[in-house]
Amino acid sequence: MAVRKDTLFEQFLAPVFKFLINQPELERFYRRIDWEQERDRLRDPNLVYPDYYQSQNFHGIEGGYLTTGAAVSYDPVTQYALPPNETWVRQGLVDAIQGNPRRILDLGCGTGSTTILLKMAFPQAEVIGLDLSPYMLIVAETKARQAGLQIEFRHGQAEQTGFADSSFDLVSASLLFHETPSEIAQAVLQEGFRLLRTGGEILILDGNQKTLRHTEWLTNIFEEPYIQEYAAGSLDGWMGRAGFGAIRTDEWWWLHQISRGVKPILDTQPDAPPGTGVQLNPVDWSHGLPELA
Repeated sequence: MAVRKDTLFEQFLAPVFKFLINQPELERFYRRIDWEQERDRLRDPNLVYPDYYQSQNFHGIEGGYLTTGAAVSYDPVTQYALPPNETWVRQGLVDAIQGNPRRILDLGCGTGSTTILLKMAFPQAEVIGLDLSPYMLIVAETKARQAGLQIEFRHGQAEQTGFADSSFDLVSASLLFHETPSEIAQAVLQEGFRLLRTGGEILILDGNQKTLRHTEWLTNIFEEPYIQEYAAGSLDGWMGRAGFGAIRTDEWWWLHQISRGVKPILDTQPDAPPGTGVQLNPVDWSHGLPELA
């Protein structure tokens, strides 16, 4: 795993993380897996990696997430990079869900940390995790299997999933949008809107855009090629343009934010702008179709 040495992370934080991380344990985990065989099993042979993804060295790692090194090191580093506690931060997204979804799609699921929390919170739901990196999916599958959870992990693009229209009750994304250009973030939200049933909700956990705008040093610590573009944007605005209603973003542990939107009933007026239809609370689909007042 080749790592750039000129990043702030590698110069100042990497030595600290190397002290905290159990390197022999990581080495044992790495050697237990036939990475090429598992990659080929999970990889969609028809998928073409988008340039914004394969051309960037996320976190200073050459090859970014399309490497075994990134997949093996992601969880050990992230547990210290999401203060005050990674599980608490991710659980905030799960706790913000207001419905009782039966089918859940976790976009950009990575190593499956939030996906697993979703399945634990809704054990009767069908939960699917989608990610562009087959190596990250290998780790996600391993973690789900160890937890005794039945989760489907699929190789694919968040902005072009291939799933049917209106086929999910909940779409979620954790720490995805700061790693995409703004036009891709908009496309992901439009795809999420397409995938949701009426009354379904979208939940997004990511960096606090307001905090990032006013603390530029935070955007320079890790090599995140799109984080400044993300910080300058407005997730609420992107969600509104995608058609979502009942949009709300709340600060979460200062450094993070949780955003939520609902797919509304479309207004019957032909010229009504996106997001202005009748708003519904999230639907509990386990009791059949909702009754409208």
